Amino acid sequence: MSTSSAGIIACPSCATLNRVPHDKLTAGGKCGRCGQALFQAGPVTLTAANFDAHSARSGIPLVVDFWAEWCGPCKQMAPAFAAAAGQLEPYVRLGKLDTEAEQALAARFAIRSIPTLILFSQGREIARQSGAMPASAIVNWVRQNVPG
Repeated sequence: MSTSSAGIIACPSCATLNRVPHDKLTAGGKCGRCGQALFQAGPVTLTAANFDAHSARSGIPLVVDFWAEWCGPCKQMAPAFAAAAGQLEPYVRLGKLDTEAEQALAARFAIRSIPTLILFSQGREIARQSGAMPASAIVNWVRQNVPG
């Protein structure tokens, strides 16, 4: 899996945009601002403050798990989503958005059921899937839908 537009990567810790040559994505790298690893083999916690940096300004696709603490299927899928992040990085970023804490973002994307996964590329929604899935199904769904 590759993305030709990779080059700008949002830091999972501070959301600072970092320039990373495409051929260096697999080497990891650290944020030029906070020094944290750019890829941590796990989902990023998304908020109103960092959402656009990861969804629209970063050069890699973003898969968002819209979830809530009270949701049983969301809790059940959480380990599978984390495992999928480890398999898909560094070419795809996975993030979790708590729909209770970030109600405006959930409304912006018309989230009606949870868990719902949305794949974004360059700020645009590419695909959507509702319902809990195992890690292998998440990885397959992303690979089938991620742009070229």
